[in-house]
Amino acid sequence: MLFSRILSLLILSTLFAGAGWIVPPASAAAARAPNVAHPAVTHPAVTDLAVTHLAVPEAIAGEIERQASGRLKNAYARHDFRPLWASTGRIGPEADTFLGFLESADLDGLKPSSYKIAKLRQVIEDSRSGDPGSIALAELELSKALARYVADLRRRPKARMAYADERLKPAKKLREDAVVGAALLAQPFADYVSAMGWMSPHYLRMRNLLALARGQGAPPELLARIRLNLERARLLPGPWVHHIVVDAGSARLWYYQAGKQEGTMRVVVGTAETQTPMLAGMMQYAIFNPYWNIPTYLARKNIAQKVLSGRTLASMRIEALSDWSASPARLDPAKVDWQAVASGAQEIRLRELPGPANSMGKVKFLFPNDEGIYLHDTPNTDLFRKDDRHLSNGCIRLENAAGLGKWLLGKRIRFNAKQPEQIVALPVPVPVYLTYFTVTESADGVQVLPDVYGHDRQVTGGTLAYSR
Repeated sequence: MLFSRILSLLILSTLFAGAGWIVPPASAAAARAPNVAHPAVTHPAVTDLAVTHLAVPEAIAGEIERQASGRLKNAYARHDFRPLWASTGRIGPEADTFLGFLESADLDGLKPSSYKIAKLRQVIEDSRSGDPGSIALAELELSKALARYVADLRRRPKARMAYADERLKPAKKLREDAVVGAALLAQPFADYVSAMGWMSPHYLRMRNLLALARGQGAPPELLARIRLNLERARLLPGPWVHHIVVDAGSARLWYYQAGKQEGTMRVVVGTAETQTPMLAGMMQYAIFNPYWNIPTYLARKNIAQKVLSGRTLASMRIEALSDWSASPARLDPAKVDWQAVASGAQEIRLRELPGPANSMGKVKFLFPNDEGIYLHDTPNTDLFRKDDRHLSNGCIRLENAAGLGKWLLGKRIRFNAKQPEQIVALPVPVPVYLTYFTVTESADGVQVLPDVYGHDRQVTGGTLAYSR
């Protein structure tokens, strides 16, 4: 039994890789937990009269093995055919919660009628007799509906994101055994269903906002804006994936593992001119005591102007380098044509030395990407008190870099403050998703945030003028 569960984790890891999902290490602990079937007579929701209508889970498992076929059977086989929806001997309340999602699938841009909800309700009703065969039939029909619904939710998002790592691209279609296998691993299953654990918490949040706004009779432009945000959230993985989300709209960061939000913080993100892109990549290592490679436009507009005004590179703890290679030569600042640098006629590589005032702070976290975007510490902690934190050159400054680092590395790292650029590989690569939300919750229901980057206006032709 233990071997089959470990094997299922390995198989699911392979399946989820193509969907931009990764089975988190903590899920293995859930898979190893003993499958304890609660005796029917001790179930707190069961009266003496109802006890006779409960089937023994082992009998249901036998019927699942007999009735299931194809990939669905493979998913259940990896978990000894134990029931998912009927773990207590009858179809549980999770089914009603799930049917509620299907009945409101128009919020997802899907047709509720395509999920044959009346048929699902009928097989659930038939299972009330306590016959193991009927219960197994309802079990399998619910799992088929779940697999189809999740695959539909994940198929062809309208929003666009750049992928620095091909493994994070959404699959064209999720396989039935991948969806059901993930549900079998997620414990407790009731929480997985109620939290829509196959989707990002941000997706459920936007979905609830859309339902609320629609119920309040909100104007079409607000509903359109929420739907744009819902589509962006559709690109994000569920909380069972070990990952980080950065929202450039609200300038906040969240990180997740084993079905839970492990932390959140304020961040500083790019200005309207130097935007933080919608981008997904695989974070691989941290650099302690880093240099700051100063962007060329800042070297021209800022540093060169200061040198021409009388400042020295040494006073700014900056050095000039010959090129962008791994082993550049240091240049004598006195021999640099700073007028040419300031005018843009000449480019130069400048980097700020490590230290307490370095713009990178004590650490930066890198994921390879063509945009040159990364997450980093900062000495300018006063910026996190601002409501508008669109202040960076595109990279993400962290309110609590030490806390994120401990979560990523599994421990606090001691580093030599005199040695620059100390590289530490993460124990496992961690996906990071940079997104952009412009609506959130408020006391009145929905709060519209400023569309700093103009992404909403670009999609809707500038018609989203609603504010609340």
